[in-house]
Amino acid sequence: MNLPEDALNQTNTHAELAQDHINNDRLQEAIAALARFGGRADGGVARETLTAIDLASRRYLIEQARALGCEVSIDDCANLFFRRPGNRPELPSVLTGSHGDTQPVGGKLDGAYGVLAGLEVIAALNDAGITTERAIDVVAWTNEEGSRFGPGAMGSSAYVESSRLAQYRTARDADGIFFGDALDNALAEVTDVPRRTMPQPHAACIELHIEQGPVLERAAIALGVVTGIQSVRWFTVTCTGTAAHAGTTPMDERGDAMAAAVGVAQQLYQQASRESVHQLRLTLGRWQVGPNSINTIPGRVSFSVDMRCGDEAVVERFEHTLRALLHNATWRGSMSVERIFMRPPTRFPESMLTLIEQGCTRAGNAAPLRLTSGAFHDAMYLAEHCPTAMIFVPSKNGISHNAAEATDPHDLFLGVQALAYAVTALASR
Repeated sequence: MNLPEDALNQTNTHAELAQDHINNDRLQEAIAALARFGGRADGGVARETLTAIDLASRRYLIEQARALGCEVSIDDCANLFFRRPGNRPELPSVLTGSHGDTQPVGGKLDGAYGVLAGLEVIAALNDAGITTERAIDVVAWTNEEGSRFGPGAMGSSAYVESSRLAQYRTARDADGIFFGDALDNALAEVTDVPRRTMPQPHAACIELHIEQGPVLERAAIALGVVTGIQSVRWFTVTCTGTAAHAGTTPMDERGDAMAAAVGVAQQLYQQASRESVHQLRLTLGRWQVGPNSINTIPGRVSFSVDMRCGDEAVVERFEHTLRALLHNATWRGSMSVERIFMRPPTRFPESMLTLIEQGCTRAGNAAPLRLTSGAFHDAMYLAEHCPTAMIFVPSKNGISHNAAEATDPHDLFLGVQALAYAVTALASR
């Protein structure tokens, strides 16, 4: 967007003022306050989506947003929106935020930091006396984690494509509760909050998040500009042999499904090691063994394959390797593979990256690091809807989804300063 020089100067001035009015004490207090909802003695947080604890935390966020003068609304997937109106309500808003739900034992920053950062940006704009041209929406997405109901990122993906919601409603948690029923209960809890349609137009979206990895900390750089999110493919491999007595069946006459599965796994890890120069990540995280008896040869073994890389060609090549291994395997049984999920890389626009770099450089007095996200984020789906980008701050020891998750408070402060600059610049245009 090409702006007249006087408008550009005002945009930059507003962005700098908003950045300079971020209050670190207020930010840290907000993080500590939200962490009390599901807080654990070990410092972690247990706040799975749409549980009673999560609903209480949502009410807290509603009250905090209203105290800042925000208009609060909710959509059919219980995504919460906190809007600071702009001078021109006819223009699409600028969106920021993240999610409030956690893993069964998570930390106090994953997701929650991005939501609270958005509210702190609004507080800073209030303190600076700035009214932007566009409205600013801070969002708390529903079920990003996917730990209670699968898949993850339900809220953001349904927001972008509302037809997905009908399928999500049939998902069940470990207790047999339907996501749809939990969703209806959550909506019934907020009858004082107006309903909004999904999706709505947005000029841009920026998500601030902890890195959840070691790259920034190892580089000793406080701020990261996320260029995109790597490609991912998930598979289920099934080896079917013959269950038999462990003590009576000779080794050379066995149809041992576990032996076959382990052989494939070893070859996959070897190939992954050869592809490590391309930053391929391989995880065989879920195993199911039947009949799962100590004295019975496994007759059926299935395991998951999670392959990820920023280069789609590498992932494609690795899938061919997987299928060739199974096709060429020789043993007393059969093997099959089913691809259960795939998503190409997400690329964020260069114009967004450049703007975020400006905000990061001014906040930290140093150039930020460009990097690719190894994890899924809600921004992955918003990128289908509007110009989108992300900002990362370091994670101590690269740890997340863990009670030990932590980030230096000053780095958290710098991240919100960078966010304030970028969001205000976009909203002032």
